[in-house]
Amino acid sequence: MARGRQFADKIKITGYDELFGGGAGGRCDAEIKEIPLADIRPFANHPFKVKDDEEREKLAESVKENGVIVPALARPSEGKYELISGHRRKRAAELAGLTSMPVIVRDIDDDAATIAMVDANLQRERILPSEKAFSYKMKLEALKRQGKRSDLIEQVTCDPGEHRLKARDIVAKDAGESAAQVRRFIRLTELQQELLDKVDANELGLKQGVEISYLTKNEQKSFLSVVNELSAKPSVEQAARIRNLSRDGRCTKESIYAVLKEEKAKPRSFVIKQERLLDYFPENVSDDVIERTIFGLLDKWKKTH
Repeated sequence: MARGRQFADKIKITGYDELFGGGAGGRCDAEIKEIPLADIRPFANHPFKVKDDEEREKLAESVKENGVIVPALARPSEGKYELISGHRRKRAAELAGLTSMPVIVRDIDDDAATIAMVDANLQRERILPSEKAFSYKMKLEALKRQGKRSDLIEQVTCDPGEHRLKARDIVAKDAGESAAQVRRFIRLTELQQELLDKVDANELGLKQGVEISYLTKNEQKSFLSVVNELSAKPSVEQAARIRNLSRDGRCTKESIYAVLKEEKAKPRSFVIKQERLLDYFPENVSDDVIERTIFGLLDKWKKTH
């Protein structure tokens, strides 16, 4: 029981009142119902994958022992219900042998539902690049359609003196990403599925994927064929050169092959002298703590550049 409860406690669903008007003086008139699983359908074009992996098995064990602790979120749809948030919990309930689950039901429009679906699912600990790509794109398009003024919402700025944000900046702000990173992820939606799968599997880097996304469909097929043939993982520089070949109308399978066959430049290595580190860390601090601290600071720097 304790193990199931411990796993259940990791499930995070927050902000329903804020999403649907219950916060900031608004009123949330949603209700919780016990709904048959057969009457709940997935969200249209749901970009987040629901896999029967080890994590799903643990969640199913928790649900079997404790039930579905955190209600899912859905809206009425053609006599049944469209799931906005809770696809993993629904699958876990099915695996646990349940026939129904608690659901917060709220009648909201397509764009509000899309924004809620993305925001709730972005709370996951592990999110694939493809999931970010399509969810960011869906939220961006929903915000634009929603009439949230293309110059963006005044309320989301921290300071009255700040410039009003644009829709892409809202997506970035809510996701904790830079606007540039959001643009990169959204650009991945132009990749063919097999190439996008390689980005998810870290067989093709994010920036490399962005460069290759500018190739035509046929050029992407040629690129995929060469990458598979050579078992290559292109560098950013190689991917940029291939994009330039496409821009110049010279991107063929042969030219791609020539670029990817070239030996990559050896990665740079840096050595930080111990005396420099002692300016920032006491002698009794472990190497592991020093490394984690440095890379933690670099991760924060990366998000702003």
